Amino acid sequence: MSWLKRERAGIKSQKKETRADLPEGLWTKCEGCGEALYQTVLEENLWTCPRCNFHFRVPARTYLGYLIDPDSFEERDADLEAADPLEFSDAKMRYPERLKAAQRDTGMKDAALSGVARIAGKPVSLTVMDFFFMGGSMGSVVGEKVARSIETAIAERRALVVVSATGGARMQEGILSLMQMAKTSALLARLQDQRLPFVSILTDPSTAGVLASFASLGDVIYAEPAALVGFAGARVIRQTIGEDLPPGFQRAEFVLDKGFIDRIVHRRHMRDEVGRLLEFFWRSTHGFAADGKPSPHGDGVERSATDGATGPKA
Repeated sequence: MSWLKRERAGIKSQKKETRADLPEGLWTKCEGCGEALYQTVLEENLWTCPRCNFHFRVPARTYLGYLIDPDSFEERDADLEAADPLEFSDAKMRYPERLKAAQRDTGMKDAALSGVARIAGKPVSLTVMDFFFMGGSMGSVVGEKVARSIETAIAERRALVVVSATGGARMQEGILSLMQMAKTSALLARLQDQRLPFVSILTDPSTAGVLASFASLGDVIYAEPAALVGFAGARVIRQTIGEDLPPGFQRAEFVLDKGFIDRIVHRRHMRDEVGRLLEFFWRSTHGFAADGKPSPHGDGVERSATDGATGPKA
């Protein structure tokens, strides 16, 4: 049975003609300034525009490579896949079919990649969300991966890093997706009790149920320039309050001014910025050690390849 269907006939969507302005695979038009850019130039600049600093959305594995130390990632829970307990079907296809289509297009099992790694030599447990998988929506798998990343951080005495890129909770899983908000938030309270740091990184977009739960609970919250950061959509807010919204509403610069995030960091500086922050937490907790106990990561240190900071041996 379809939960969503059109009640009125005759509603047709116009197909947009594919523009052939730029040769596919060679040039990319910047969405910020309109400049035509070589893809090689974009790749060298971590998919940011060298002219206007516009940050393109990138897949989770690509962002992961920008953030962590080379060859330090060990993926965890890669085989988790969503079920269809609600037997949900939208106007176009059933939920399992939509999952298979997203898996085929992205090479991901769901909208998050999780595991353990090092950043500037420091041990981290992390989850990186992928907006290209159903808009980065949070269902039971994404929530479970974030939850297990938190549990791994506690069990192995690691810092927690979560990179958000999402439109919010996944409608196809209904209340099950909303339950992930409470589950992850409760686990973050345990992480705080263990005196382990949580760094939340907001990329474009970071909205709705994800922002209303773990994404906004970081000890330090970073955001990329001009990232969309908000709960309800701007149109819904405008209709509710009956007023025009200020320029730049719900963009990273706006929410920084309101004190919601701690710093805006360019993508090419994010690894160094997070590394310096982890160095502070590392020293203040004596190597992420539990109270009255030595660091489980040993006394040995290695030189970081990024900024010269010291960290645990792998």
